[in-house]
Parts: sequence; C-alpha cells; structure tokens
Amino acid sequence: MKKIASSAFALVLIGATGAAHAQSSVTLYGTIDTSITYVNHADGNKNLWSLSNASGGDLSGTRWGLKGTEDIGGGLAAIFQLENGFDPGTGKLLQGGREFGRQAFVGLQSSQYGTLTLGRQYDPSVDLVQAITEDNYFGSIFATPGDVDNYDNSFRINNAVKYLSPTYAGFQVEAMYAFGGVAGQTGAGQTWSFGAAYNNGPIALAASYLVVDNTNVLTDGKRTTWGGTSDGPFDTFNAGASTVNFAYQTAKSIQIARAAGQYTLGQFTFGASYSNAQYKSDGYSLFATEKYNTANAFVNYQLTSALLLGLGYSYTAGTGDTSNHYNQISTGADYNLSKRTDVYLVGAWQKASGTQRNADGSLSSTVASIGSYGYNGTSSQTLISLGLRHKF
Repeated sequence: MKKIASSAFALVLIGATGAAHAQSSVTLYGTIDTSITYVNHADGNKNLWSLSNASGGDLSGTRWGLKGTEDIGGGLAAIFQLENGFDPGTGKLLQGGREFGRQAFVGLQSSQYGTLTLGRQYDPSVDLVQAITEDNYFGSIFATPGDVDNYDNSFRINNAVKYLSPTYAGFQVEAMYAFGGVAGQTGAGQTWSFGAAYNNGPIALAASYLVVDNTNVLTDGKRTTWGGTSDGPFDTFNAGASTVNFAYQTAKSIQIARAAGQYTLGQFTFGASYSNAQYKSDGYSLFATEKYNTANAFVNYQLTSALLLGLGYSYTAGTGDTSNHYNQISTGADYNLSKRTDVYLVGAWQKASGTQRNADGSLSSTVASIGSYGYNGTSSQTLISLGLRHKF
C-alpha cells in the first residue's frame, strides 16, 4: 500500500511540476555583429582599418541574454530580462564592464493593464521613438554625432521603475522614473521620462521627453565627471572620446525632446525626426548651457525580400556654449542570407564647421565625428563598414 501511495504521490508531483513548467518559459538569445571598418581621419589626419568596433556592432550591439515569463494567474505574468553586451573582436565586456550592462530587470505584465518593470532599462525615447528611426534598420552609421540626443540609445537607466500601457486604437504611452538614491537629496542623480506612440497601418508617430540629472556637488568645488542614474551619452569607446559633447560631463542635467514619424508606401519607407538636446549648466559646471538641434530624414527601399537599401541625411547645430555644425550623409545595404544571418555594407560622410568645447575647457575648430563611434577627425570624415551579423 505504501508503495502504491508513494507512486501515486510521485505521479501527482510530476504532473504538477509539468503543469507549472508549461506555464513558464526562459529563452536564451543573442546577436553577434562584427565588421571590417575603414575610417578616414579617425584621429586627426590618421586613417584606420579595424575589425569590429569598440561599441560592439554596427547594425546591432553584440549581446547575449536571458528572458523569461511565468503565468501567475488572473491574466498576470511575471517577466524578467538579463542582457550582456560585449565586444566580439576582443570578448571584453561593454557598458562599463557590467555583467548585464544592457538590461537587467524584473516586472509584471498584464494584457489589460500594461507592464511594470524595475531595474536597469531603456527609457521611452528608445522604446517608442528609436523604433521608427533609421537607427532601427542600419544602426550607428545613421546616429547623431556624439549621440547627443540618445538617437543610438547610449543611455541606460539604473534603479528605474517603468510603466508601458497596452495599445488602445494604435496609441501607447510609457513613463519612467529612476531614483537617485542620495540621502537627503531626492532629486540628485534622478532620471525621469515619458513618451507616446501611434501606429496604424503605414503610419507610425512617436515623441518623448527625457531628463537625466547629474549628482550634486557637496563642496564648493566643480564637478569633474558625469554621475547619477543614467549612463550619459559621453562616448568613451575610443582613447580620445568623442569631442562633440565630451566637454559637457559636468552638466547639471541633460534634457532631450524627440519626435519621429514614418510612412510606408509599397516597397518604400520614408522617415523623419527632430530632437532638441540641452546640456544644462550650473555654478558647479565647467561650461555654459549648450543646446543641440538635430533634424534628419531617410528613405528605405526593399529591393527584394532579402535586400534592403537605405539613404539618409542629418543636420546637427550646436548653440549656446559654442557654435558647431555637422552635415552627414549615410547609406546602407543589408542582405539576408537566412532568417538569422545577414551581411551588410554601410557608410557615411560628415562635414563639420564652427567651434567646439574641448575636455580641458578650451575652444577649437570643430572636427567631424560620425555617429556614436567616437573617432575624431579633421573637418571631414568618412566611415565604411562591411559586416556580418548572426542572431540566435
């Protein structure tokens, strides 16, 4: 009798375990993106040939991750995501050497009420606006110089609470708040953002607003770097770092407003976007407030089911602390060898003019620095990459 009872209990336990397992899942996924890259005027007049780039990819940042969901009843599910970023050329960790520097969060999801997540995450400008820009198709080669407006999602936010609504008649909204974590100074280092998107057939529209605060200075000295809950857009991939905005690490805050639109007509996709990024100063900063206004447009053509072609133009103007201007033309071709593997050829040419603020506080003639790659050239720069990407 005991053997029969034990066997029956084992069968019940196995059945219960199987049922619970059927209601939850964990997925291992990743992308490896590497390229042979040529940069004309990568460091002044010096040219560069390299394998891959220190940002971890051209079309997509190289990564691996785990994500999962568990049905906990009542239309509610527990979710999580852990995502690691690394350089495929060297294997080293990116995002400041973090184990899961791209994303690390846990949350609750409801088809009726939306999704609430907590941890290291992207802000609404990435979730809603970037998805309808050319960065979504061809990556960093189309990004704003120095990524001053988070066009290429340089920002990731720590200690963040984020809410994403369900989609109603094509509309969706998102809001985020990240705690600064400084005792007695609630606002020090905090980040907050909100955005909205509309998708209906061939039309897609999105807008967002992001405010990231630097940590306060407790003495009479000056800030020397960027802190707070946000990574900041300061490109430190390369030895010299991007000269576009590196001098503004002592900002009190960065405020970015973005808007984008996209329209699909047959095999063509047309898109345009605008951003206003303000690097706000105070008495502890080493500069006066700088503003960057960027307008860009692109057109993609799906030549075949496997081959996508793209062409874009962007113009960025800096005002306030300096007067720097960047005109950039970008182009790309992406060919799918299979559902998971593609090859691509992308390139950009940029012309810079005006004056720029240097890291030591001095002024000099503006030098070109394409996208978020962080190479500092002369008054012009050309970058071409031939790459291979595999998703798993």
